Amino acid sequence: MHAATHDGSFHADEVFALAALSLLGEPLQITRTRDRHAQAAADVRVDVGFASDPDAGDFDHHQRGGAGERDNGVAYASFGLVWRAYGARVCGGDADVAARVDEVLVQGVDANDTGQALATPRDGLRGPMTVSGVIGAFNARWDEDLTADEERARFDAALALATGILRREVDSATGGARAVRIVADAIAAAPDPRVVELGANVPWKEVVVTTAPEALYVIYPKRQGFGLEAVPRELGTFDNRRDLPAAWAGLDGPELAALTGVGDALFCHAKRFLAVARSRAGIEALAEQALAAG
Repeated sequence: MHAATHDGSFHADEVFALAALSLLGEPLQITRTRDRHAQAAADVRVDVGFASDPDAGDFDHHQRGGAGERDNGVAYASFGLVWRAYGARVCGGDADVAARVDEVLVQGVDANDTGQALATPRDGLRGPMTVSGVIGAFNARWDEDLTADEERARFDAALALATGILRREVDSATGGARAVRIVADAIAAAPDPRVVELGANVPWKEVVVTTAPEALYVIYPKRQGFGLEAVPRELGTFDNRRDLPAAWAGLDGPELAALTGVGDALFCHAKRFLAVARSRAGIEALAEQALAAG
């Protein structure tokens, strides 16, 4: 595939758009130019051309009226336009995974390029470093005078970084989709809806918090053995639907074992959201006591 984009300063939206195209499984040739004839000769045009037409290979948002927006109001920039057309293909045909990557990565890059603030900075703070800022930092500083070859080297380095980030996000979203299925199956199979038992240490909070209103605790394997973790009331909060018993707080090893009668109990966090035992039988016994404590 031959892709054309503009030369000069580059931004995260076209760099990530080209990174997405590079993950389609075919060689990608990139021409950086503002010559209209050279752009027209390419298979696709990214961030240039004043047109949004994926069938014609045009992925630009600078035309009057822009290139549309998502249902949530986040406008499309070049990354989002390319991802809308090719994201599912990059994700092995899984549209749900592609949508997750759009939520986690693509929308933030698009919003930065189209001038939409997705977060409000606190007074006196500059705001966090973003992936758009990281990519933008590869451009020449005000006190640098780069040759054309040096500028291209900076662009290629930014593209390599963006490709790695995007590939990792696709892998993460793919794994996340598998985790959702594992947790949903565990919720459905739970004999007691108050305790969800997982066979693997997979991300569970989003699924359990949003789809299992009766769940109080989750059991899962850990490096030390098995964990018993309290379910938060809401995503992002440290308030739990039910804390572990107050008498357990901060106890370690023999103390927790003596109090509970569970010989392989290892510890309970002082904040009462996590307890650990060496065996599944041990952690299940702790769960029974936590439920009985009310």
